[in-house]
Amino acid sequence: MQNSEVFILAIESSCDDTAAAVLHNDKVLSNVVANQLIHNQYGGVVPELASRAHQQNIVPVIDAALKKANITKEQLSAIAFTQGPGLMGSLLVGSSFAKSLSLALEIPLIAVNHMQAHILAHFIDEEGFDKPTFPFIALTISGGHTQIVKVNDFFDMEIIGETTDDAVGEAFDKSAKILGLPYPGGPLIDKYAKEGNPKAFTFTKPKVPGLDFSFSGLKTAILYFIQKNKLENPNFIEEHRDDICASIQDTIIEILMDKLKLAVKETGIKQIAIGGGVSANSGIRNTLKEAETKYGWKTFVPKFEYTTDNAAMIGIVGYQKFLSQNFETSAVVSKARIQF
Repeated sequence: MQNSEVFILAIESSCDDTAAAVLHNDKVLSNVVANQLIHNQYGGVVPELASRAHQQNIVPVIDAALKKANITKEQLSAIAFTQGPGLMGSLLVGSSFAKSLSLALEIPLIAVNHMQAHILAHFIDEEGFDKPTFPFIALTISGGHTQIVKVNDFFDMEIIGETTDDAVGEAFDKSAKILGLPYPGGPLIDKYAKEGNPKAFTFTKPKVPGLDFSFSGLKTAILYFIQKNKLENPNFIEEHRDDICASIQDTIIEILMDKLKLAVKETGIKQIAIGGGVSANSGIRNTLKEAETKYGWKTFVPKFEYTTDNAAMIGIVGYQKFLSQNFETSAVVSKARIQF
């Protein structure tokens, strides 16, 4: 089904950001995100506080998205929302609102897998950004997930590698916490790494067979490294902060690239697309772009605002599902864990 006037309202509420977007076909008209700063003082997301903040934010965020898109709710073709994975309380706020609005407007309801959305964000029509062709390899890296996915079509995806314990985003944030950096610490490691020597310190890379990942051992190694050096020099972190951050980031990037190289070797696919919040990391983005000339890959790095949790990526999945009439009833349930 092709329709030149498809307007999708998308709602994302899987964790601590309340987001709404309006898409006209595959083009983003608005993409509004309300961040929840309350979690910073706790050093991580507090689920109960997150769901309460979503309740406060969801109406003004959706209102802002419609106004910025310059359309009325009566022009909407369908409502897309994040079904999962995520925090159950947060997901329920978004799904409840989406169900109510679709019933009130008598328009279709579309459920979206958050992790598939990170991958399909590459298909948003954005000037200056190419779209991958099928099949391609997707590296999805976030605070809760680390996956290598073989993408054969929009909804034909196979996870060929994933973390056996912690996600890469958690490795960044926990390392930052060890260094005494405020939450969220991942972006700060990226910031300080730019001024440091990535080869100043060596951390052992975990030996995990195949395409799977493990980051728990690396976190422990970083903790012991910092504890040992602080015993010898209490000012060790302050004096070597940039080099420590650069070395941690370089080690994580090497782990990711080793697995990607193996994935390319095993599948023969040389198109690589990244997605998820950690793909905002400048070191990862730069290394992936360098791989084009180094390994002959074609790489796809999304626009910065489509990397972290946002509703535009939910909307592009909603558009593809709208074209195939893949709708849900109001009986659809949110899922903290969801089949890929």
